Amino acid sequence: MTAPLAYRRVLLKLSGEALMGDEDYGIDPKVIGRLADEVIEAQKAGAEVGLVIGGGNIFRGAGLAAAGMDRVTGDQMGMLATVINALAMQDALEKRGARARVMSAIKINDVCEDYIRRRAIRHLEKGRIAIFAAGVGSPFFTTDSGAALRGIEIGADLLLKATKVDGVYDADPKKVPDAKRYERLTYDEVLSQGLEVMDTAAFALARDSDLPLRIFDMSQPGVLLRILRGEAIGTLVQGRN
Repeated sequence: MTAPLAYRRVLLKLSGEALMGDEDYGIDPKVIGRLADEVIEAQKAGAEVGLVIGGGNIFRGAGLAAAGMDRVTGDQMGMLATVINALAMQDALEKRGARARVMSAIKINDVCEDYIRRRAIRHLEKGRIAIFAAGVGSPFFTTDSGAALRGIEIGADLLLKATKVDGVYDADPKKVPDAKRYERLTYDEVLSQGLEVMDTAAFALARDSDLPLRIFDMSQPGVLLRILRGEAIGTLVQGRN
């Protein structure tokens, strides 16, 4: 008997770097295809899935600003990079038979829809995978903030942040072999211990709306569906233990 889903509507945040695979830049078709398979598996099991993808594989606004570019211009370029990634993911999903819609926080009507909250929820209810691009549509905010905001707006049961490590540690596990991984944390514990989970603005949004957050490693096959079925994978951050 198939285990029922513990979470029906989720927002999955992927980094742009996750799409690169072993490449130095851009998108590895094999990697984005595998990620699309994971999302489709979850959607076919009955989940409503929204996606936010970063743009760091193409442009990162903060990095461009550090190199001397105007920060607003750099962030606008970063937003456009997320649209490119969102379109690539939409293509990968549709090639596998899924229905997907890209919705952008900035107007770019010739290639995707404008983000409208009610329309986004309707897409999810109709079994479409909604991909939210261009962050929150304003500079100085990361795609983490975009993920938290969209997760709250669509009424997600869980915000999922896919990373290169299998949860939150008390130290960098690559540098400290015996670093401790947390299974559960409260928002206050994350703040008091200075743990790196999301950027401050995104974390404050999730905390204030009591949106549970799970940090996990997306490289394991089938991990997304296992989480949706209630397995304690990675680290869960919520209002209380």
